[in-house]
Amino acid sequence: MSQQLSSELTPTCPSAQPEMSGASVFGIIQGSPSEPRVAYLERTVAMTPEVASLAGPVEPTEVFRIGAPCAGGGCVHFGEGRCRLAARLVQTLPVVSAAPPCAIRSTCVWWRQEGIAACMRCPQIVTRMYGATETLQEAATPKAGAAGIDNAKAGSTPTQ
Repeated sequence: MSQQLSSELTPTCPSAQPEMSGASVFGIIQGSPSEPRVAYLERTVAMTPEVASLAGPVEPTEVFRIGAPCAGGGCVHFGEGRCRLAARLVQTLPVVSAAPPCAIRSTCVWWRQEGIAACMRCPQIVTRMYGATETLQEAATPKAGAAGIDNAKAGSTPTQ
């Protein structure tokens, strides 16, 4: 896919919730509860009720990495025209050994904004992570807006 074509596509949030419109699975969570790692799918799979039920008895966010169209200003992590979560993750998390192949990279908001630096941290990000490090919890916590106003809009947080 050419860079020109990919820039015309709707940006994808790589930290979406299963109930969001247009949600799809792009990774499966592996590893341990305290040190999860995402295994990336070759293609996305639409987040249907049937797919969500495969996560049972736990929540889909404990099993799947989910992408959906970016909510922009409707997300607690979005402000000043950018994803603040992506910026915080790049600033605070260590890198993994290699950027994984990813089915959503061409439209990923984190990739567009932070480049390969975001991809080098992405495998450690899980929406519902138990035993998250203090560093990851801090990175995932939405910050106050530029005017000091809390952005308390709907959105997702990698650690809850």
